[in-house]
Amino acid sequence: MKRFGPSELLECYARGVFPMADARDDDRIFLIDPEKRGVIPLEAFHVPRRLARTVRADPFEIRIDSAFRQVVLECAAPKPGRTETWINGVIEDLYGQLFDIGHAHSVECWREGELVGGLYGVSLGSAFFGESMFSRRTDASKVALVHLVARLKADGFVLLDAQFITDHLATLGAVEIPRAEYHRRLARALEVDARFQREAVGPGAAALQVISQAS
Repeated sequence: MKRFGPSELLECYARGVFPMADARDDDRIFLIDPEKRGVIPLEAFHVPRRLARTVRADPFEIRIDSAFRQVVLECAAPKPGRTETWINGVIEDLYGQLFDIGHAHSVECWREGELVGGLYGVSLGSAFFGESMFSRRTDASKVALVHLVARLKADGFVLLDAQFITDHLATLGAVEIPRAEYHRRLARALEVDARFQREAVGPGAAALQVISQAS
């Protein structure tokens, strides 16, 4: 049987599917190709007024790719109201390998030397596939998402895959599209080579400015 490693995982993303597990202690993984896909149109990303004030205040130090594996572990940790996670050890290891070859990234919020929020995902062509986020301080994951969108726009990405829609993501402009439309957008994004830069675009005001600029 062919080994399922980082190359095979990237092939899955190129086909529009992504892995999940039933539980942290279950080593099995399965591939998901939802009938409806959540995406965040980068040109229609909306930052609510209160969140924009928070971003401008720069409550966190923003780092990129400085603690990728720690971010994944934090995303997998139990939370109030959610005792189980789809990030098992196999998935954790696979994304660590993707990070090592430059196809996975984290956007991190730090305060006083402590990682307090962030997100991680996969880059391929000019598509970014958001995987998970966590927050240990108010708005930390939201601030990380704003900085992610700024980074993606600055680097020429055209597709931000959110996988599934939540009420919060909907307030930021996320929409749900049919599988066939998602696959069309993905195919176009894979034709363009974008390079994810491993540094923040700047302070919060600079990130908001990049987001507000028309392409």
